Amino acid sequence: MVLQSLGYIGVQSAKGSDWDDFAAGLLGMQKFDKAGSSRAFRMDDRKQRLIVNGGREEGLAFMGWEVESANDLDALASRLEDANVPVTLEAAQLADERHVLQLISFSDPEGNRIEVFHGPEIAADPFVPGRPISGFKTGSLGMGHAVLHVRDVDRLLPFYRDLLGFKVTDYGLQPVKLYFFHLNGRHHSFAMVGSGRSGMHHFMVELLSLDDVGQGYDRFVGGEGELAYTLGRHSNDYMTSFYATTPSGFFVEYGWGARLIDPTTWQPHETFDGPSFWGHDRVHLPPDSEVRGRLAGMRDDAAARGLRAPDPVTNCAWLDSIIHRE
Repeated sequence: MVLQSLGYIGVQSAKGSDWDDFAAGLLGMQKFDKAGSSRAFRMDDRKQRLIVNGGREEGLAFMGWEVESANDLDALASRLEDANVPVTLEAAQLADERHVLQLISFSDPEGNRIEVFHGPEIAADPFVPGRPISGFKTGSLGMGHAVLHVRDVDRLLPFYRDLLGFKVTDYGLQPVKLYFFHLNGRHHSFAMVGSGRSGMHHFMVELLSLDDVGQGYDRFVGGEGELAYTLGRHSNDYMTSFYATTPSGFFVEYGWGARLIDPTTWQPHETFDGPSFWGHDRVHLPPDSEVRGRLAGMRDDAAARGLRAPDPVTNCAWLDSIIHRE
């Protein structure tokens, strides 16, 4: 497995000041200034995790995935070129902007820009959150996860699974195809939903305290931001979270308590219980929305059958120690 984790996400947006308020003031990231209309945000000891560049269109600009070494980067580039995927070895100037030693770029079959890098720069000064939070769960698990809308899951599945090496965690086939993929102990670092659209659905950041999530939820419910999904608990990764609408129109999942898996023994499987045991009502949709009603029915069924997620426990002491140390 060459790819290790989600290193950073880039967003194209003309609403830079709104992103300042959202990412720093509400999510608790640390903003630092970049040149021109660009801005970047920290979540930990990395120089940057979220990058917002100026642009007339709103949405995903790129995903940055990390590998361990230059040899791994070269091996991946060769595998892509052998599969007739055009690869660019980016100039040192862009590597400097990304605060990495070296990176390559290419596009997936639906045109989403992917960057793969090694050698992330570590900040000399400690992370200072934009609002009082205990911090984000990152380290060897990476920034969090990214979920894309895709027009054709069957077209992208071989690209991400077979060519890039993402491992399927679980998947659902109804009412639309939804695949979750892991690279490390995080239940999923990437997912795609066959909605017939393209672009970012959401990215997720995980907090170190449930109270961080609850206090953030109060702020969104109180009108400081736009709530998209109510507080709830997912049925596959057991994350307790809510979703907020970003200034660019896609969502951010703000969560705590997700399960850790062992990627060496995990077996992919189909899921049938719906996305959430409770909560996650899609309040961004009209009250009479068919999708909203169908998902409410799935939650009612989960409650009727008494489905529960186990409370978070340490299932890998070594991995937890690495995460806390990093």
